[in-house]
Amino acid sequence: MTTPHPAPRELTVALLGGGTVGSQVARLLHESADDLAARVGAPLRLVGVGVRDAARPRDGIPADLLTDDLEALAARGADVVVEVLGGIEPARSLILAAMAAGSSVVTANKALLAEDGATLFAAAEEHGVDLYYEASVAGAIPLLRPLRDSLAGDKVRRVLGIVNGTTNFILSAMDEQGADYADVLAEAQALGYAEADPTADVEGYDAAAKAAILASLAFHTRVTGDDVHREGISTVSAQDVAAARDMGFVIKLLAVAELSDDEKGVVVRVHPTMVPRTHPLAGVRGAFNAVFVEADAAGQVMFYGRGAGGAPTASAVLGDIVAVSRHRLSGSLGPGESTYAHLDALPVGDAVTRYYVNLEVADKPGVLAAVAQCFADHGVSIQTVRQDGHGDEARLVVRTHRAHDSALAATIEQLRSHDAVRSVVGVMRVEGEEGS
Repeated sequence: MTTPHPAPRELTVALLGGGTVGSQVARLLHESADDLAARVGAPLRLVGVGVRDAARPRDGIPADLLTDDLEALAARGADVVVEVLGGIEPARSLILAAMAAGSSVVTANKALLAEDGATLFAAAEEHGVDLYYEASVAGAIPLLRPLRDSLAGDKVRRVLGIVNGTTNFILSAMDEQGADYADVLAEAQALGYAEADPTADVEGYDAAAKAAILASLAFHTRVTGDDVHREGISTVSAQDVAAARDMGFVIKLLAVAELSDDEKGVVVRVHPTMVPRTHPLAGVRGAFNAVFVEADAAGQVMFYGRGAGGAPTASAVLGDIVAVSRHRLSGSLGPGESTYAHLDALPVGDAVTRYYVNLEVADKPGVLAAVAQCFADHGVSIQTVRQDGHGDEARLVVRTHRAHDSALAATIEQLRSHDAVRSVVGVMRVEGEEGS
């Protein structure tokens, strides 16, 4: 006669935030309750949803679960506390209170992790709880866990990709329609792809926070948002997009994190980038995200999917809830912060890249040689030059070979002050070419 196993204990979940993502998390916890219980090994019970206005009904969330006392909910000692409020405060204080009460935490808060992840990881270690954050980068795409776990035995050299759906939608539409930035931004706002204040997206702040998180995981070193060189897309013109198209390129806002040649530092940057149309990232259109990881043994690995939205992000949150809930049942913990490498965060000038340069110059003998000398003065080799004359002016479009970003930037400064150069119309980095 076999002895029946005792019924597994119920695990409790407290949810901080009932907006677009929070409401989807609550819905999935309810609709998938039986499947989640089978996967975890115990039922999950949502014990409260913290919101700023508990009197306002929320679709799919029972009124008796709503509370505006977020501090009390965070500190009640639920097995798992899920933070999807966003922003720095009160999210940081609530997460720390939850950990102090013995709760494991799942968060989607990229801005907080990029600014002060060290404090959160230290608190998780102090209190013996998990901190999981798959949903903080690239929505539903399984990306952080493969970086942290699947590639743990490999050496990552480079991570580059499209991690902001709003900017990718705008740049894709500019490429397809030949439209100006301002017109496509207005379209994106009307369709709900861009916020009324789009600064965080279009100026690269959102992508920079995600780049910091990716770099921290990939290179086992602490990288913050302040370590990331950031440029947005608001200066990208229809002329830039057309020039890229003529050369067989498309413009993307890329996040790039790469190990230095001597393996003592890492450069992390976010900026508009020209990518060959033959590159897989060039085909990532609309609001989708895609990230390339280049590692010694694995080679190139690409992750692609929906990078934002309530349901995709909630999918990543639920995956983390299942993982930390299993740990609660087994009395174990997942991996914490890995910073053993202690690499230096290097300035963007140390990056090795290529430039596209669009110049208006005087159309007279000797100008091309003078322009070429500016590049030579800084040790920058020219790959191709295209010249079109019109009246007393000519257009020079130059693409360089690989060089340090600092040398390329110094070349541009010299060109801006050169007598033969009427205007530096456009400058953009080039990535994704063979050997780049």
